Amino acid sequence: MDTNPDTKTASQKPAAAPLLPLSDAVQEALAIAKRGADELLIESEFAQKLARSEQSGVPLRIKLGLDPTAPDLHLGHTVVLNKMRQLQNLGHQVIFLIGDFTSMIGDPSGRNATRPPLTREQIELNAQTYFKQAALVLDPARTEMRYNSEWCDALGARGMIQLASRYTVARMMEREDFSKRFKNGTPISVHEFLYPLMQGYDSVALKSDLELGGTDQKFNLLVGRELQKDWNQEPQCILTMPLLEGLDGVEKMSKSKNNYIGITEPANTMFAKVMSISDTMMWRYYELLSWRSLAEVADLKKAIEQGGNPRDAKVAIAQEIVARFHSQQAAEDALADFVNRSKGGIPDDIAELSITGAPLGLAQLLKQTGLCASTSEAMRMIDQGGVRIDGAVISDKALKAEAGTFVLQVGKRKFARVTLA
Repeated sequence: MDTNPDTKTASQKPAAAPLLPLSDAVQEALAIAKRGADELLIESEFAQKLARSEQSGVPLRIKLGLDPTAPDLHLGHTVVLNKMRQLQNLGHQVIFLIGDFTSMIGDPSGRNATRPPLTREQIELNAQTYFKQAALVLDPARTEMRYNSEWCDALGARGMIQLASRYTVARMMEREDFSKRFKNGTPISVHEFLYPLMQGYDSVALKSDLELGGTDQKFNLLVGRELQKDWNQEPQCILTMPLLEGLDGVEKMSKSKNNYIGITEPANTMFAKVMSISDTMMWRYYELLSWRSLAEVADLKKAIEQGGNPRDAKVAIAQEIVARFHSQQAAEDALADFVNRSKGGIPDDIAELSITGAPLGLAQLLKQTGLCASTSEAMRMIDQGGVRIDGAVISDKALKAEAGTFVLQVGKRKFARVTLA
């Protein structure tokens, strides 16, 4: 690709090609693409792309860009990765783009303040684990991995200025987060305007046919369409996926909200967290995370509506998710562990800790073992009846634990075998 935006020459718009008929296979591929999606823009264009791909045998180029802003992924991140895998299974070329250049700008999407740019060291550290974790969902042998510094660095100052000339400030201010911040008098740094331009330029560089992203990325994805027109490329279509709600069923899944399921968490923890979601939210997880067909999910839902136990359906999605990121055996073991815990049993894989200072106040003990973040949280858990020693509920906040070995439990999922000296 010509990396200098200034070398583009205008050309007349070619005559529209006749519409291709949509075969059953194309219709099925379109349905798979739309499953769980928030929006597909523009659906008729994407249908024609699929039809041309079927006719020519040339796979579509499907792009997903992720800025390595954190080292670990959770199930919320895998919503778009699942969609990529589904399209990959249809025979299309998926491109996993690490935004190592754009990370240094900082994505302003959904932000009410300037996002601090990451250092090159932070970016490289986070990027090391991104693809490894994404490969738990994608087929790595059929995934093209790219870094956008490959073409963004080559732009240089002149190219960056020329690229910036492609968009007006008025159009940038159409972004909801920018307009809100401007109206509220919240500072907007000039470099933040570069982010959607650089993300859009990625689509030009990769000759993207379809770009995926969360609903908060829609503006940036549309910029890619416009820039591709400037480079006389057929504009990409856009598939936005909803933001998955976390364990609370309200807020989007986020580590900062502590309502997440990490894809590298232990199998038993992952299973128990999925089992904690509501019976209603369970179907949302089926829609966005399961690889079962829509017909299978519909049959399962019908069986529950006709009197089946929702727990059985929840066990099925929990096992599917655990098997994907661990193994089928781990999923079976996680179910056995969950059943054991539900009967008041102690899991097999609890931490073994040695603490000194006996006799030690219970709140301080809970803090030192890491089962509670603070003594105030420990007091709260004791008040709520959420603390057990060797299976017995402890309600005395003044209790001092004597020397010995015992199992300490907080809530339903936190255990430690403690040796207190």
